[in-house]
Amino acid sequence: MTTTSARQAQSKTGRASLRRLVTDGGPILALFVLVVFFSIANHKFVSVTNLRSLADQAAIPLTLGTGMTFVILLGAIDLSLEGSLAATSMLAALLLADQTNSVDLGPWAILIVILMGAAFGLVNGFVNTRFRIPAFMVTLGTWYVGLGIAEILFGLEPPRAEMSARAWGFDRLLGISRIFFVAIGVIAVGYVIQRWTRVGRYAYAIGGAEELTRHSGVNVNRYKIFAFMFAGATFGLAGAMLIARTGVGDIPAAKGFLFTTIAGVVIGGTLLSGGRGGVLHSSVGILIMVVLNNGMNLSGVSQYWQDAIAGFIVVGAVVFTAMGARRRMRVVS
Repeated sequence: MTTTSARQAQSKTGRASLRRLVTDGGPILALFVLVVFFSIANHKFVSVTNLRSLADQAAIPLTLGTGMTFVILLGAIDLSLEGSLAATSMLAALLLADQTNSVDLGPWAILIVILMGAAFGLVNGFVNTRFRIPAFMVTLGTWYVGLGIAEILFGLEPPRAEMSARAWGFDRLLGISRIFFVAIGVIAVGYVIQRWTRVGRYAYAIGGAEELTRHSGVNVNRYKIFAFMFAGATFGLAGAMLIARTGVGDIPAAKGFLFTTIAGVVIGGTLLSGGRGGVLHSSVGILIMVVLNNGMNLSGVSQYWQDAIAGFIVVGAVVFTAMGARRRMRVVS
C-alpha cells in the first residue's frame, strides 16, 4: 500500500513538473514558432526595417505589461490602463515643447506624468483595500476618470510635441528607438522588484492565499497599494513614450493597449487568479502578441480576422493555464 501511494505521489509530481515545464517553456516555444512561420510566409518579416518596427511596437506594451504583472500576481486586475494612458500622454504633450503653448519642462514633464500615473494607482489601491471594492470595479471607474481628464486637457485641437521634445525616446540608438531600451530598463527594474524584494515575494503570497498571508502578519493592504502604484507609474511612463513615438496628444491612440497588455500577460503564463507567473513570463507573452499582429499585417490578414484569431488564442491560453488550478480547487463553474 505504501509503495502504491509512493508511486501515485511520484506520478502526480511528474505531471505537475511537466505542466510547469509546458507553462514556462510553452510561450517561448510559441514565440519561436511564430517567428519561423512569419519569416517563411513573408521575407519582409526578418528585414532590418521590420525588426526595428517590431522593437518600436513592443516598447509601450512591454512597459505596460511589467506594471500590470504585479497587479495580476495579486489576483486582481487594473482596467484603468487606457484612461491613465490617455490622460498622461495628453499631459506629457502639453508639458513638453509643443505648438499649443510655451511650456517646456523637459525631463521634468516625464517625471510628472509618471507621478500622475502613480497617483491613479494610489487611488485604485486605496479604494480597493480600504473599502473592499473589487479591483475591476474600482479601476473601471478610474478608467473613465482618466478619459475625462484627457478630454479636458485636449482643448480645441490635439497638442503636437516638437521633435526636440521627442528626442529622449524617438531618437535611435543602434538603429532602434530609445523607447525600446527604456522598456528593457523597466522590465529589469520590475524583475529586480519581483525577485529580490519583499514586494515581489508578497505579491506571490497574496495572489496564492491572501487571507493566509494576512493572518501571518503581513500588511497585505500596503503591498497591494504599492503594486497598483507601480502599475500606474508604468502607465504614466508609457504615456510619455506614446508621445515620443507619435508626437501627438491623441486620445484614441491609447485604445487597444488594454487588450494587448492583459492578453500578453496571460499568454505568457501569469495566472489571472494570481500567485504564478512574473515579469519575464509576461514579456514573452507581450512579444507573442506584437509578433502575431505584425506578422498578420504583413501577410495582409483582415483586421476582423486578426481580432478573432487574437481572441481565440487568449481564450485558449486562459483555459490551459487555469486548468491545473481548477483541478486542484475542484472548480467546476
